[in-house]
Amino acid sequence: MSNSPRDPVDAIIEQWAQVRPELETTAMEVFGRVNRLSRTLGDRMEKAYARFGIARGEFDVLATLRRSGEPYTLSPRQLSATLMLTTGGMTGRLDKLERAGLLRRSPDPHDRRGLRVTLTDEGLRLVDEAVVAGLAVQTEALSPLSEDQATQLADLLRRLVLATGA
Repeated sequence: MSNSPRDPVDAIIEQWAQVRPELETTAMEVFGRVNRLSRTLGDRMEKAYARFGIARGEFDVLATLRRSGEPYTLSPRQLSATLMLTTGGMTGRLDKLERAGLLRRSPDPHDRRGLRVTLTDEGLRLVDEAVVAGLAVQTEALSPLSEDQATQLADLLRRLVLATGA
């Protein structure tokens, strides 16, 4: 272990070393920390988005529409595939966001059975503000790292995502 300050994962690793010293626990160190960061940052992101009256999952829908570019329209199937949600889970989110006036559903002019989901002007305004708030939380979390370290971490995590198919 390095001379870095200790975190709760260090205590877990030390306990395993006492009872199973033959275990190689580097993977546990990495993913224990990734999981803790995910939970902590997830909670902080929820708070950031709550100021806008939305949850993280609802932000994801609005952000996906925003990233699609003008006219900020996708089918529910495209949204479900991008967000890895079931159609039932997507319908619930779309219902809530439509009631809030942040998106609208309309018939697909090219498919009588299909729908199109489009950001409203209010949805566009809200997601543009919410993404800035979320980025502020993420940037603050990375503040202990230098720019080079943050870039290296992003590169290493990309390699893991690609290798695992996550």
